[in-house]
Formats: sequence, C-alpha cells, structure tokens
Amino acid sequence: MYEQESHSLLNAILDDLKPEIIRQDLRHFYTRLGANFYAIYSLFHILYGHREDFRTQMLSLVETMAKGYINRSAELEKVDIERERDHNWFLSQKWVGMALYTNGFADNLADLASKIPYFMELGINMVHIMPILKCPIGKSDGGYAVSDFRRIDERIGNLDDLARIAKDFRKRDILLVLDIVLNHTSDEHEWAQKAMRGDQRYQDYYFTFDNREIPDMFEQTMPQIFPETDPGNFTWNEDMQKWVMTVFHEYQWDLNYSNPKVFIEMLDIILFWANRGVDVLRLDAVAFLWKKIGTRCQNERNAHLILQLLKDCCQVTAPGVLFIAEAIVAPVEVIKYFGEDAIIAKECEIAYNATFMALLWDGIATRNAKLLYQGLKNLPNKLERATWLNYVRCHDDIGFGFDDNDVRAAGYEPYAHRQFLIDYFSGCFQASPARGEVFMRDEITGDARICGSLASLAGLEAGIENNDQELIDTAIKRIVLLHSLILSFGGIPLLYNGDAIGVVNDYSYREDEGKSDDNRWIHRPKINWERAELRKKQGTVEFVLFNALKKMIAIRKETSAFADFNNREILDTDNEHLLCYMRFDHRRPSERVLVVANFDSNPQYLDLDRISTRGINLHGQKIDIYTGGKPAQFGNRIVLPPYQFYWLSTIG
Repeated sequence: MYEQESHSLLNAILDDLKPEIIRQDLRHFYTRLGANFYAIYSLFHILYGHREDFRTQMLSLVETMAKGYINRSAELEKVDIERERDHNWFLSQKWVGMALYTNGFADNLADLASKIPYFMELGINMVHIMPILKCPIGKSDGGYAVSDFRRIDERIGNLDDLARIAKDFRKRDILLVLDIVLNHTSDEHEWAQKAMRGDQRYQDYYFTFDNREIPDMFEQTMPQIFPETDPGNFTWNEDMQKWVMTVFHEYQWDLNYSNPKVFIEMLDIILFWANRGVDVLRLDAVAFLWKKIGTRCQNERNAHLILQLLKDCCQVTAPGVLFIAEAIVAPVEVIKYFGEDAIIAKECEIAYNATFMALLWDGIATRNAKLLYQGLKNLPNKLERATWLNYVRCHDDIGFGFDDNDVRAAGYEPYAHRQFLIDYFSGCFQASPARGEVFMRDEITGDARICGSLASLAGLEAGIENNDQELIDTAIKRIVLLHSLILSFGGIPLLYNGDAIGVVNDYSYREDEGKSDDNRWIHRPKINWERAELRKKQGTVEFVLFNALKKMIAIRKETSAFADFNNREILDTDNEHLLCYMRFDHRRPSERVLVVANFDSNPQYLDLDRISTRGINLHGQKIDIYTGGKPAQFGNRIVLPPYQFYWLSTIG
C-alpha cells in the first residue's frame, strides 16, 4: 500500500543508510520492505510516534532489518522464496512435532544429532529444542531466564553444534524450533548488570522505580504467577536501590517495550537466530509484553501491536520463518495472537491449543466428553492461514482454565469441578490411578495446577508398580486415545519428550538443590536410551506405545483430510462419553474421515442416524483407516470398546 507520509520517510531513511548496507545486493529486501513499510511505519508510530527520537529509531529499525537480510545465507534465502510461493506450506498434514530438552533427550547438542534416526523412525519432522541459551546455574527457570541471547549454554553446546543440527535437519526436511524469551531477561544479563551499575540507558530497558508508589498501583490489578515461591510482581534491588518489575521470578526482569530500543534489540535477536537456520521461533510469554497500570498487564492491545510489528519486520528479512505464540490464556484471548486480519496471520502463525489439552485431561478424569464437547464447540475459529499446536503434554504444568460458562453448560459447578480435577490427578481422589503433583496452589482462590508425566497421569506408573496388567493396558489405551485426537484434530500435533515410550515421573528432582522447589521437573525426564530400545521388543509397553504412535503418524501424513484448512465439524452424538468430529479434504469435500473417541471404561454406541440428521450421509461401508478393519456395527449403531477411537472413512 502506498501512503505518502510513510514512503517519504522511507526514502529519507534509505538515503541515510550506512554505506556498508547500501553497497549490498538488496533486491528482495527492498521489494519486501516497500510492500510492508506502511504497516511497519504505522505500528511503530502508534507505539513510539510520540517520542522526539522517532525518526532516529525508525532508521535504526530499518538498518536492523537490512543487516539481518545481508547476513542471511543464500540457502536460507532460497527457503524463504520457496515458502513465499507456497504460503500455506505449514498447514499440511505432513508435519508432526516433538518438544524436548537437549540434556534430557540426549547428553548435549552434539549427541542430539545422533538421535535424528529416532525422529525419522517415529515420523517426527519438526523438533522443538527447549531453551538452550546461556542462563545462570540454579536461577534458570528451566532455561527461560536468559543471561545472553546470542550464546548457547556451554553445558549444552555451542553455535557450531547448532549449525550442524540445523544443516542435518534441513537435509531431512525436519523443521527446527527454538525459544526466544521476549518478556524478560535474567538479572545476570549484561543489560541488567549495567542497569545495576547505574547506567540509565539500561535501567530504561526495564521497569525500575525509586519507591513503592507506582509498583503498588500495578499490584492492585496484577495477578501473581507463582504465589507460593515468588509472591508479588516487584523485587527490591540493593545495587540500584530501586524496585524492579519481576512478574515471574525475582531473578527475571521484565523488559520495557515502551522503549523502542528494547523492541529493536529483540528484533535483532530474532533475526540472529533466524539466520542460524531456525525455521520456527517460539515466542515465550507473549501475553505479558505490555504493562499498563490499572490492568492485569496481560493481553494488552499494545502487546498485539508489538507482535504484529515483529512479524512485519521478520517478513521483510526472513519471510520463511514462522512464529509460535506461547500464550496460555482463555480461548477468546489466545485466538487474537494469530492477528486480527480476516485471513492472514499477522502476529503468529501458530498458537498453543492449551484449551484442547486441558479439556482432553478433563475427559480422562470424568470418563466423559461433556466439557470437552462444550469447550471445542465454543473454541473460536482460527484464521485461514494460521494453525494450532495440539498437544497432550508439554514441559509446563497443566492448568484448568476452562470458561466457567462451558463448565456450567456441561453440568458442573466451576470451583467444585476444578477441585475434583486437582484431586484426581494428584491421586487424592478415591480409585484414581493418576500420579501427579499439585503445583502453585493459590490459597486465596483455591486455584492450582498439576505436574506429572503423561504416562503417570494416565495410570501407567501405578499399573507397573502394582503389577496390574489391566491397569497397564487401560493406561496404554488412554495414551493412544489422546494422541489419536491431537493427530486428527487439525493443526500440528506436538509430542513430548518420552511420551512415545511411556516414560513415567522422574522423582530425582527432589534431591537436586537447583530443582527441588519446582515440581515441574517431575515431567522433565532424562531418557534412558537402553530402556528406549525396548520399543523394538514385542510385548513391552514401549513397543506397544511406540508402534501405535508411529502407525498413527504415518496414516496422518497420508490423509489429506487431516490438513488444517478449517475443515472440521464438531458433531453432537447424544452420548456424553463420545467425542466426534468430521474432517474433510478442503479440495475434495466428499473425501471425509469421521473421528470418534470413547472416553469411558465401558463400551459405548455411536448412533449414525443421529449424525445423519445433520446432513452428513454415513451410509455405505465404513473402514477404520487406523486398523484397516470394519468397526462392529448393529443396525446403524457403531460399537466402541472402552477407550477406543476410530478414524472412519466411508466407502460407497
């Protein structure tokens, strides 16, 4: 779009670019800059136009993008052009991800390269390497307290190791995903250290205050993230003799994005990693990027403008790179992190479907799909060129932040139901096989979250300990059932470190001084690769789970109806124990797959006549594309055994 004022400024900026930039071949850069500049200028002006140094900062912004482009390799530029031509490439059903800690899945980055055959064996072609940047020992928040955004933690490896992994991944068409922590730094970061020494420039990178007057105003409306271990949102710093905003932990200082220098620094860091072969950047804690007195300081409009501006700038320099929004917020809020454009994701192309994850666990605990159906029915539609990241488990705790209206519609009282879920998954509920631990209980609200590995929460740990084969078999069925849904729902399924081989809770964290106060480490295990070899031995739990997931992944990749083009319809089965939805090929709507899952421990019936009344014709022979067999059917009712799922294709 041409707009006179913004493009007049652009011409002036181009005249003022440093000579070393002007001399470069910037043909593609200039084309993309011209196409995106009005949006970039408009967003930058809304955020920083009131400042006297606005034009100076705009020049710095353009120079940062230009330097990022100059440093981009010919190979990555080729990838950019290919992905621009096929701009829906990431919506394909072929992508299946895995998240892992380098030193949990392997010894280090060099050793991780030796595990590539495991990814290929299972069918994984998108690998999220959990935070690997330099961070302090002990005060790391699992790697999310970064002390240097351009260095890899020496305990894990170095930039050369990552370069080799990126190259090996690209040869095998595996996407590399890395974290960028946008909201805060470690207090050991160079910026924080300079701020402590009195450098006003770097004190302005953070929120620092001489007294409690303004912090107290913030505290009136800001919630607490870690009420047990880090109450409040501000920490007194003796060196500066100032209060610092520390929303997460006292050693994590929140960055001040009302300062354009902070924005430009973080954009430069994003482009630094994009130029090292990262395909997808997971942007951590994006809901917290803008702070405003009188609000919760979450999901603020300007936080979205920052993300839009980051995306526009990245599209100029590295358009093949995708963003994941790590925003674990209510569905009505998370959908906004795709952007507000009617079609194109103008913030992040991918967002975590935390609601789906939590609803799946509700189905396991209640043995019904009432709340799951209600929550999915009310899940807002995503943009056409955006997609969900669907997962059963991740490195973090599990929260039950359902919409209270959905909870009531399912027939539950919200507070009592959440307490039931907490009791169930912490093993306090009678007959619960789950082995989880309560995380961050808020004594005022009664809210709490749950930690524990997928296998332990599903009952596998209890079954193995008690030598209870029936409980082991049930746990395996539950694990497979949950994965059948994230693989077929629509979006990119994300498996977690160890889940494909049934890794249970790791209680060793209790003996580690640096981890003992954070029970999330219970589900951040170190993989025993000798035990992992049991995936090749028939009759073992590892064999059953690994091969079930491997088979599902292979079938998913061949089923075009599982691509993500808003081609899903949630169906009412009139059976509270079943979740049912239709997937169809967006290019050939007659090619459909009916997904149905039984969350109950008893057999259940799917009444096809009930579904047919919705205008969906299910006459003809039905084949389960997972097993290749025909489901048991009586009249027009299909029988689902306990914890069974079907991916039904209709023939004829």
